[in-house]
Order: sequence, then structure tokens, then C-alpha cells
Amino acid sequence: MKTILAALTLAGAMLSARASDPQQMIVSVAENWNSTSGLMQLFEKSGGHWKAVSPAWRVLYGRNGLAWGLGEHPASPPSPGIPIKQERDKRAPAGLFQVGKIYTYDTRLPDGADYPIHTISAADAWIDDPSLPDYNRHVRVDLSNPPPWFEKQKMRLNDPPHRWLIEIRHNSDPPIPGAGSAIFFHIQRGSETRSAGCTVMPESRIVGLTRWLRASARPRYVLLPREEYLASWKKWGLPSPDAAAALFPR
Repeated sequence: MKTILAALTLAGAMLSARASDPQQMIVSVAENWNSTSGLMQLFEKSGGHWKAVSPAWRVLYGRNGLAWGLGEHPASPPSPGIPIKQERDKRAPAGLFQVGKIYTYDTRLPDGADYPIHTISAADAWIDDPSLPDYNRHVRVDLSNPPPWFEKQKMRLNDPPHRWLIEIRHNSDPPIPGAGSAIFFHIQRGSETRSAGCTVMPESRIVGLTRWLRASARPRYVLLPREEYLASWKKWGLPSPDAAAALFPR
């Protein structure tokens, strides 16, 4: 009986591991920790191997580059001197992250898309103030009696870059006050306008992402400088440098 129970436990653990195994991967590679732009490419797993399903394209990061984030990778950076993500440091979090909901001003996703969506209303807020109890959380408020912080935290800004927000789940489980908040993929403001910490790109690329993402494929986002990617891809289960050759131009 003990042998059977042990076997069932092992089988359950293996099934659980397979159930959480991502089948879609968004990969972005920067030149170094201070890079404010890089390349991005989409991958799907087929036969146990990652295969590119898109060309690589240019994206922009935070105005000050990248910093080590909090996600599904080790919490401590691999070597001294690597910046740690903090609130308002204007750095994009690097690491391996789950992809959360799509938040949009629209009432429906583009044709062909099938992914969890939330239409942003006048009552929606995302808390980026570390002193508030719902830091780095999406909340809804009572508009008849809004809290004093609401004006600075509301999501419905009616500006084009925030029409599509795809959540990058940095510092989410649970949030650590001050470790960085409100990290998304969204539309860039200009061809060379960096963000405050998000990964931004042209609207056509964001719309393409919404059409490609599938919750059943458990998508992940990885953002790393070149050398960190080359050191981590195998142990993190990422696309090989050969599969991702377009992200490493010579």
C-alpha cells in the first residue's frame, strides 16, 4: 500500500508539473542592464521544444534600463551589482513572469483573440503607492465615495497608450511594498519614448499579442540581458540560443 501511495503521489506531482508547464513564451533580450530597448519574439512548445512563431521586433523598456524583478525565477540576482527593481526606479523588471489579464478600454478583444479580459471602467484603479494596503493590485472603488488616493491611482485615463494593457505579473504573489508595481505590455507613446518600467511597442504588435495569447497555454514572459539569458536558458527551460537566434544579432 505504501508503494502504491508513493507512486500515486509521484504521478500526481508529475501531472501537476506538466499542467503548469508553459506552452507559450514571450522572449525579450536586451544588450545589458542599462539598455532601454531590445528585441522580442514569440515561441510555442512543440514536441517538447520551443519554436519561434513570429519574427523578432524592437521593443522599449524603462528609461533607466532593467532591474532584477520578482517572478518565477530566483528572488536574488545571480551576481553582485545587478540593480534590484524598486518602485519609481524607471527600470523594467527582468526575469521570468506569468502573463496576467488583458485590461482594455474596449468591451471586447480583437477578432481571433481568446484570453481573460477586463474592460477598464471609471471605477478601476491599480495601486502603485507602497503605503496602501492593496499595493500592486487591481481594485474597484465606489465612485459615490471614492478614497482620497483614487485620482492618482485610477486606470481609466482615456489616453491611447493605455488602450491595451497586458499584465506582466511582477511582484504579485504576494506583492512586497516598494518592490515595483503596475508592470504591463502596452502601446509606446513615440518611436523612441521609453516607459516608467513597462515593456512597450507599437499598437499593431500589442493587438497581435492579444490575438496570440491563450490562457490554456499558460504563457510566460522572460526579459533578460544577453549574458544572463545565455547563462540561464537551460535551467529555466527557455528557448535555446539556436531557436532564438534572431534575438542575438551578430
